[in-house]
Amino acid sequence: MKYFVVFYRCIFFYILVTIVYRLMGKREIGELSVVDFIVSLYVAELVAISIENYNSSMLLSIIPIITLVLLELLSAKISMKSKKTRDILEGEPSVIIERGKINFNEMKKQRYNLDDLLMQLRNNSIKSINDVDYAILETSGKLSIFKKTDDPQQTYPLPIILDTIIQEKTLNKINKTKEWLLKEINKQHVKLNNIFYAFYQDKNIYIIEKDKIK
Repeated sequence: MKYFVVFYRCIFFYILVTIVYRLMGKREIGELSVVDFIVSLYVAELVAISIENYNSSMLLSIIPIITLVLLELLSAKISMKSKKTRDILEGEPSVIIERGKINFNEMKKQRYNLDDLLMQLRNNSIKSINDVDYAILETSGKLSIFKKTDDPQQTYPLPIILDTIIQEKTLNKINKTKEWLLKEINKQHVKLNNIFYAFYQDKNIYIIEKDKIK
């Protein structure tokens, strides 16, 4: 009888966990945020406990799993509306290599060592750091790499507005002010509160408006 109970619970939780991850959204394991990863660990542990303790009620695992998923969905919804919340929960991407130069201070801040960097470069078929123009450590831990090109004037697109929020770091990087940015936006007849995403590249600002997103 106990073997049947264990078998039944395995099938049940397999279906439940599948539904849970479908609700959490389409992401590969290597692209999970910190919050998603924590929820995944908890769910796995609760499922294992429920299968091992087959004499206990499944509700002791189902209720915590549903609670965790609801919390994750709530945090995801809040994060979509608030960049500050998103930065707190998921962190921000870090520029590890800029214009071919390694940012050791940022690596130290992110506890990202040289071996990690070289390994991810090899995984992307990069033979030398000298071949890299920009490398950005994403919040998922993945390294996004932009190779050097033959055009020395080509620049990397810098996010200057994210969901109506002006990015101070980008303005400082390009030695511009908020006043300058607002003037440039006005030239394109766009309001700040309608900007979903804007980036700065090759001395131009490219804007994606909220009301034009389908």
